Amino acid sequence: MTRSLPVLRGRGTRNDPPNRFERLHLELDEDEAAEEGRLRPTLYFRDAARSVLTRNRSPDVGFDWSINPYRGCEHGCAYCYARPGHEYLGLSAGLDFESRIMVKDDAPELLAKAIARPGWSPTPLVMSGVTDPYQPIERRLGLTRGCLEVLERTGHPVSIITKSRAVERDVDLLASLSEREAATVTISVTTLDRRLQRSLEPRAAPPEHRLGTIEALARAGVPVSVNVAPVIPGLTDHEIPSILEAAADHGATGAGMVTLRLPGAVGPLFRDWLVDHVPDRKERVLNRLRELHGGKIYDSRFGERMRGRGTYADQLQQLFDVAARRAGLDGERRPLSTAAFRRPPQIGVRAAEDQLDLLRDLDV
Repeated sequence: MTRSLPVLRGRGTRNDPPNRFERLHLELDEDEAAEEGRLRPTLYFRDAARSVLTRNRSPDVGFDWSINPYRGCEHGCAYCYARPGHEYLGLSAGLDFESRIMVKDDAPELLAKAIARPGWSPTPLVMSGVTDPYQPIERRLGLTRGCLEVLERTGHPVSIITKSRAVERDVDLLASLSEREAATVTISVTTLDRRLQRSLEPRAAPPEHRLGTIEALARAGVPVSVNVAPVIPGLTDHEIPSILEAAADHGATGAGMVTLRLPGAVGPLFRDWLVDHVPDRKERVLNRLRELHGGKIYDSRFGERMRGRGTYADQLQQLFDVAARRAGLDGERRPLSTAAFRRPPQIGVRAAEDQLDLLRDLDV
């Protein structure tokens, strides 16, 4: 049974569903649950991971290695496919995911050690492919910037994926890498409807800010693309052409698209979001998803999970292809170069005690 709370301002979900790996689950009565939800603070915890690099073995994801300074994400996107990962930590995919953030405070040091190993073969890294490397706490901790400093010093190629304008802070490092053809940025845009975006992605940058970020990066010489993601069938699919056109007008030179995917606990959580925010569109969205996935709202098979199949999937792809061509975003992307990479014997990063002081200030 899912614990239901009132709709919470600034949160993408009102629920803490049971953890699939835990035998016990706490159920509060209605008044206790409402009060607990209203008072839910965001807490940060040290992540004692021994590596900051994650090897990707999924054949339908276009990269081999990613950097993930954070687990969980305060952006609180209602649809986030990364939510079930919190269940491996003994937490929930619901409110815990967006209010209990794991912080790899030694991420720059771990990265420096990893790419300094004699056996490391430089290959483009992605930040982060899971949770946003520029979620709100990054403004204080600067772990993503610390990692970029390591990469910039060594000329190591990197691609950033974010929906935050905070990436503009690091334009100096990204521009330096771009001069060596070693950096790209992708800005995710789900919708241009500010009201819809606020309920879908309550702590993420509004769409006009993301377009402004595309413009700022392009002006600095950083290759920037737009990712129409996720496309929510029956809700945001009609916006594909307008998003691509707006991104091109602001300087984007490439584009991609990913269809909504709802693994594990994300399915029930997203159904609740539909009921709370767009009840008149709920059945249309769910029926469209079933049309994409052979009668289910999600198909986890590689090659199917991010696109779907059938007539409607083909229509979405055709709509994207035509709109991308009209916007001039259909060109082939230049691969990142590893030519500038230099493996130093020792890479300077920010002192660990400075990061620990920041974390102490946050009481983590």
